[in-house]
Amino acid sequence: MRNLSVLCFLSLLFSLPLDAQAQKKRAPVAAAKPSVSAATVERVIQTLAADGMQGRSSVKPGGLQAAQFLSTEFQRLGLQMLPGLSSYEQVFPAYESQVAALFVTINNAPVAKENALLISSQAHLNWTSEDEAAARVLVIGPQEKPQQHMRAMLRPTENTVVLLDPTHAADFKRLAEYVSHSTIRADKTGNPFSSIVLLAPAPNAPKVTFKVAGNTTTRTLELRNVVGVLPGKDPARTAEQVVFSAHYDHIGVLPPVAGDSIANGADDDASGTTAVVALAEYFKKKNDNARTLVFVAFTAEEIGGFGSQHFSKQLDPVKVVAMFNIEMIGKPAKFGPNTAFITGFERSDFGPLLQANLKGTPFRFEPDPYPEQNLFFRSDNATLARLGVPAHSISTDQIPTDKLYHSVDDEVESLDLANMTAVITAIARSATGIVAGQQTPTRITLETPAKP
Repeated sequence: MRNLSVLCFLSLLFSLPLDAQAQKKRAPVAAAKPSVSAATVERVIQTLAADGMQGRSSVKPGGLQAAQFLSTEFQRLGLQMLPGLSSYEQVFPAYESQVAALFVTINNAPVAKENALLISSQAHLNWTSEDEAAARVLVIGPQEKPQQHMRAMLRPTENTVVLLDPTHAADFKRLAEYVSHSTIRADKTGNPFSSIVLLAPAPNAPKVTFKVAGNTTTRTLELRNVVGVLPGKDPARTAEQVVFSAHYDHIGVLPPVAGDSIANGADDDASGTTAVVALAEYFKKKNDNARTLVFVAFTAEEIGGFGSQHFSKQLDPVKVVAMFNIEMIGKPAKFGPNTAFITGFERSDFGPLLQANLKGTPFRFEPDPYPEQNLFFRSDNATLARLGVPAHSISTDQIPTDKLYHSVDDEVESLDLANMTAVITAIARSATGIVAGQQTPTRITLETPAKP
């Protein structure tokens, strides 16, 4: 009996671990929580900022190539198309005028072609100082600041001849460079007024006389945003939209610097566009968004914000609960790692709501530290913000000291991809309350100019 009992005991002893292991194998394994993919972040930004994209200019083949790449990413993720579209590309027209001919004399002396700049969308100009409604003459002397007259030159409200003193040759060159990249407009007709900027001193005469003859040609361009949608899961909330956006365009090809002419735009704004793709992937895997999520990569931010302007006309702004516009997050902010700032922080409670969802994490959102830069109105959030949407840009760029901005050196190698991934992760986590329909930011009220 004793031997039998020992045998039974030993049998029971050795069977216990086996049963425990079997139960362990049969126990359900908890699914891993979705996270922002560092691999996706690196792959997407390396693709967008590659030399082959030729700086992603909106009106060049590189811009089209970038749009097509983003479309394949949205297709890979299984996003739906924006209602009314048959593809992820939201195509719309824009118009570009180019100077075909220009001849100018000042007090009967011809002005050299390289010293004359015509800013016009009118097909034909034929002005003289003797016209009944003669063009205004604006003289900017050597002691004046041309910046004070920039609006009159770029967006004239009357036909204007500008005499810019030769001491401002550097300003004239910058203006000419800007105009060469910014002659696109959204409406076909364009400004009925034109300006001519001449690098020439005011003549020693009591009256400035002039003759102007000019022709421009206009061509129609195709621009395209890239838009994907994750419909809301809550029938009571699905009509409410949350927008995640960035602009995928950059400034294209520049004069060579040390043999490099491609302005890759890795930080500006391949970093933000990468965030949009990574966030779409994150929320698609999470698959619990109560509100409808719209992911959009805008075109033409660099040349006038035409992409976001067109996009905003396709939505009912009342239904847009919030807009997370992501602009240049590739390098640490002035506050250090695990931080970013929100433009227009004081205009709604968007920022505090986001921060509340990051409680217990090291990440924090700060108000815009560069109010003098007017960043709230300088990115694609501005169009919807002007319509009352709590639309803010999230950024880390130290723009006053960023020497790579709009240069050929804005490349992936200059970025901190680990910190960038942390920023995207923080955006994803901070958005949970808004995405779930549990938080709704206050609407934006813009200041109205005081009546005279």
